[in-house]
Amino acid sequence: MSDGHTEGDPLAHAVAPVTARRLQARIARAQVDGRMPSIVAGVVRDGQLVWVGGHGDVPGTPEDTQYKIGSITKTFTAVLVLQLVDEGRLDLDDTVSTVLGDVGYGDRTIRSLLAHNSGMQAEPNGSWWERSPGLTFEELAAANADSAGVLPVGQQFHYTNLAFGLLGEIVARLRGATWWECVQTRILDVLGMSRTSYQFEGVHAQGTSIDPYTGELIEEPHPDTGAMAPAGQMWSTVADLATYCVFLLDGHPDILSKARLEEAFIPQSAALATGLESAHGLGFQMHRGGSGVLVGHTGSMPGFVASCFVDRIRRTGFVAFANAMTGLPATGIATTLAEELEVSEPTVPEPWRPSAEVPDLVREIVGVWHWGPTPMVFGWEGDQLVVRRNGVVGYRYRLDGDRLVGTAGYQTGETLQVVRNEDGSINHLDLATFIFTRTPYDPDAPIPGGVPGR
Repeated sequence: MSDGHTEGDPLAHAVAPVTARRLQARIARAQVDGRMPSIVAGVVRDGQLVWVGGHGDVPGTPEDTQYKIGSITKTFTAVLVLQLVDEGRLDLDDTVSTVLGDVGYGDRTIRSLLAHNSGMQAEPNGSWWERSPGLTFEELAAANADSAGVLPVGQQFHYTNLAFGLLGEIVARLRGATWWECVQTRILDVLGMSRTSYQFEGVHAQGTSIDPYTGELIEEPHPDTGAMAPAGQMWSTVADLATYCVFLLDGHPDILSKARLEEAFIPQSAALATGLESAHGLGFQMHRGGSGVLVGHTGSMPGFVASCFVDRIRRTGFVAFANAMTGLPATGIATTLAEELEVSEPTVPEPWRPSAEVPDLVREIVGVWHWGPTPMVFGWEGDQLVVRRNGVVGYRYRLDGDRLVGTAGYQTGETLQVVRNEDGSINHLDLATFIFTRTPYDPDAPIPGGVPGR
């Protein structure tokens, strides 16, 4: 049984032996506590798979044994949808019926399906799709033709597998190919993920349930889920999903840019019941952990639980699979590995470097400004204007031509306007009616200029 990596292993920039031991102990404890036949996991850092481990009866090597990844499949479907948006062939605010015609839930928008706030039912009508032979899309649509939804559109987060059956068919119709052919040619082949497949291929783990009283194994079926495949059909390995983690961190010019992925990671819906510790973007989950938020998805199918998340600030990724119906806390294992890695080998920040070039407009602005009586320090850092109050960053702005546009904080997207006197000198800064002056309550500036009450 592998306890990480061995002599001659191609892993580059591997973690230290003590770190490997600590990570191994974490997954071993998860395997024992969860009563799972096997667990495999991997850690990505700075674009490299730096640790792989397994515990229990792993059929092959931990990095190359296939496990079913369940709803992590949804992120691949989301990427295919966002490619169509990128090409202008689909709009996030288009309705399902725009592509699929007269089907159940045809009035819902693409955005709402991706974000799980469409109000759609969680599961399709009929037998349990995850454990039954799949239907054709025509059969799926007919079975759900009269579905009216369980919640008002846009009211709140409500996870729905059915939505991704519809999204997969939208991709297929617009591409003129099956959903799986699109996954294969437009994502897997580009990234070189040769061990990710529709159905298991080669060495793979058998999905199982565990008798709660005797501890005996019950083998679970591995059906072809048909029209519901875009919601949870795929199989993969630690090594392949490590490659996928790098894509989620950096984007890829032939798949989706980093900027488009960042838009998919913006929270669209969440549930109060979670204490707002998690949210959903456009096909991606966000959970509190790591440097703040981990982005990716969990997965479960009969006999399997899976996890795939990245920490964009620390540039790390975490993958874990188990071949058991339950027992692996899919979100918890990612946050646990993230914590262990940071404790054992803290993130090294990028070095500070002097400014190479400071725009003329920025030179006029840097320094202390006041919002009423409160001093704020404006400084140029890297390629952004950063505003601090008592040393804490409040706002950030990027220079867009002759405009300063907010990129962080309350004023994201707002324009910081420079208002000048007749002689060209700066009178004040106007941030969506928030007036900044060089001295507190400058009487020569508009409201709130001057001392209140005088």
